[in-house]
Amino acid sequence: MNPSAEKFTALQDVLQKLISPEGCPWDRAQSPASLCDYVIEEAHELAAAIRQGGRADAAEELGDVFFLLIFIGLLYEKTGDFTLADVLEGSKIKMIRRHPHVFSDAVCASKEDVLATWERIKRQEHAEASEKPSGIFAGLPASLPPLLKAYRLNSRAASAGFTWDSDSDVEQQVEAEWLELLDAFASDNKESQEHELGDLLLTLVELGRRRGIKAGAALDAATRRFLGRFAFMEEAAYKKGQDFTALDMEEKNVLWERAKEDEKSRKGQ
Repeated sequence: MNPSAEKFTALQDVLQKLISPEGCPWDRAQSPASLCDYVIEEAHELAAAIRQGGRADAAEELGDVFFLLIFIGLLYEKTGDFTLADVLEGSKIKMIRRHPHVFSDAVCASKEDVLATWERIKRQEHAEASEKPSGIFAGLPASLPPLLKAYRLNSRAASAGFTWDSDSDVEQQVEAEWLELLDAFASDNKESQEHELGDLLLTLVELGRRRGIKAGAALDAATRRFLGRFAFMEEAAYKKGQDFTALDMEEKNVLWERAKEDEKSRKGQ
């Protein structure tokens, strides 16, 4: 048996024991619905570990996600709804169907062609399941984080040919949205300001997408840089016996520049 398959089976055995009458009271009390928040939390922890580059942390968090997914699968299996084997077989069939350029004679000349083919097949699947035409955004979860949702909206719209002709066109649109936001800020209309800020963010997400940049990951990296620099400033002030919050802005800016230089030097090591 493949080592991974063997470990997968062993983990299932552990879970079967946990939800058995002789198992853990907490685990026995769970349902797929009660585990949803844990899946979301662990998925965020996995994404953070991957983005921060910690291999050991990524392996641990991936294990936590696997555990929860198998847990949910076994709970459905226990109630007779479907089995883990059904899930794995369905996923295999779906991936083969959505990659005709790999598993059949279809040709996709670029990454964009691959994505367009994926979305076309996905819409066809939804249409067959509902017996009516499926919209471009069918199946898009309403609960997606806003930046990720904006990325998916732009990606799906582009797959249907609804996008700007060139990157420079998007850049011009970003400039236009920025000017509209400034006009809104000149007024006292908060609703208009929020509207224009949203338009600007949505357009920036599309500009990043076209350049191969995911806005969510980019913003996450920016916030982590900010947190690292801020921690450096606080530590530097503490070592001098200073209260960081009591420093004036000029002194804080000096520490900020030192934090940036320290960041650069550590990257160069």
